Amino acid sequence: MRKAGKALAKIVCSLRSSLKIGLTTFDINCLAEDLINKKGAVAAFKGYRGYPAAICTSFNEEVVHGIPSQRKIKEGDILSIDVGLIVDGWFSDMAFSVGFGELDDSHKKLLEVTERSLYQGIQQMACGNYLSDIGFAIQSYVEPFGFSVVRDFVGHGIGRALHEDPEVPNFGLPRSGPILKEGMVFAVEPMVNKGAARTRILDDHWTVVTYDGQPSAHFEHTVAITSQGPEILTQV
Repeated sequence: MRKAGKALAKIVCSLRSSLKIGLTTFDINCLAEDLINKKGAVAAFKGYRGYPAAICTSFNEEVVHGIPSQRKIKEGDILSIDVGLIVDGWFSDMAFSVGFGELDDSHKKLLEVTERSLYQGIQQMACGNYLSDIGFAIQSYVEPFGFSVVRDFVGHGIGRALHEDPEVPNFGLPRSGPILKEGMVFAVEPMVNKGAARTRILDDHWTVVTYDGQPSAHFEHTVAITSQGPEILTQV
């Protein structure tokens, strides 16, 4: 899983450095597929439950699972990109959000808080802690800023399959659920809305949007529990 995580981290770095206003999400998807193929890996999302692309690209009020299209990045957009791959039968999963051009201050804060909340959750991933400590840390960090944590979609175990038990909520009370043990690996992925937490799914049966039309942000790492503490597998 370290190998899969490292490969994905390098692909995401390349994608981030290529993003610019005027680029379509279809273009980004093609680039991602090319990078994945060059790594000798397999795109984990393509064909998963019928999903048609290698990555998910979600604009502004789109929370997750947006399908790449001919839509172009424009000034003021927030774009969330989620990428998964398979290396030698092992999965890794990673997501990030980025703003373009001049952003509203509250949108900048949304991106900053969501990313920081991911690391607040990761800090709780120590042997002997509880699974719910992750979500409690994320929620406790996010809500004082006036933002809300999505309830309808959560993180997950990951390994030989993209989604494994248990689910990893980004909210909840501490000290409940499974105890964290060495060797466990989770995809931790806070999805944070500027407005209310409620979401809905569009008619394409994939794209999740905020119910109130306010923007959302999404960050994710694949993280292993080790005796020395959490190890982020999807970082360079």
